[in-house]
Amino acid sequence: MNERVITSLTNPTVKAIRALHARKGRDESGLFLAEGLKFIGEALDLDRAPRTLLVGQDARPHPLLDRAIKATTANGGEIITVNRAILEKVSRKENPQTVLGVFQQVFTLLDKLNPRAAPAWVALEQVRDPGNLGTIIRTCDAAGAGGVILIDDCCDPYSVEAVRATMGSVFAVSVTKTTTDAFLAWRATWPGSVIGTRLDAGHDYRAAPVEHPALILMGNEQAGLTDRLAAACDVNVKIPMRGRADSLNLAIATGIMVYAATEGT
Repeated sequence: MNERVITSLTNPTVKAIRALHARKGRDESGLFLAEGLKFIGEALDLDRAPRTLLVGQDARPHPLLDRAIKATTANGGEIITVNRAILEKVSRKENPQTVLGVFQQVFTLLDKLNPRAAPAWVALEQVRDPGNLGTIIRTCDAAGAGGVILIDDCCDPYSVEAVRATMGSVFAVSVTKTTTDAFLAWRATWPGSVIGTRLDAGHDYRAAPVEHPALILMGNEQAGLTDRLAAACDVNVKIPMRGRADSLNLAIATGIMVYAATEGT
């Protein structure tokens, strides 16, 4: 078994794992950090073993921990026993989880997606908030959507904040990065409905005809969907605002759209 003990905060491996909190560190390594045994269990269920498993000295024996250790070593990963101080530094929490995993990032190429594999898909244009992105990934998983497509300059789906918000769904949902030009060229081959969301749209989201698979386009939290992408949609719809609020949180709005698009499927 590839196993060792680290107690120094200045250890190079500890520094490298801590660097995964920064996008530069994630981009350069292609890795990301996941916290907690339950989260790691979600990965194992989908045959995603950690590259590195940090196990606190106070971690209690657990069948899932045994399974994580076995899967990590079987895939050539490393088991590192660490003290509480290191767990706090790596997680940036005063009350850290006792098990942390470092995983390989996975992105699916746009031309490798199979639209008919799911009744609905989500495309996000320049989403900025990692909590929103993580929640949308989790919602897509729950609703049986095929995946999330990130258009242009979006926040990182593998940031600690986004991964935490997915509650493990980051391992189950396809994530794709692309540009507006590439997306529009690919959209021309889409076999079902392409539905945009705009506050100025004339159609209620419940009344728009949907031909599956549905591709749902959601815009930036502040600016909404750009005119260029809105023009590429078969229909643009709105979610009515009946109270004083003039808009919904992006993750909430996306959840409404995804479940509306998959109703009856």
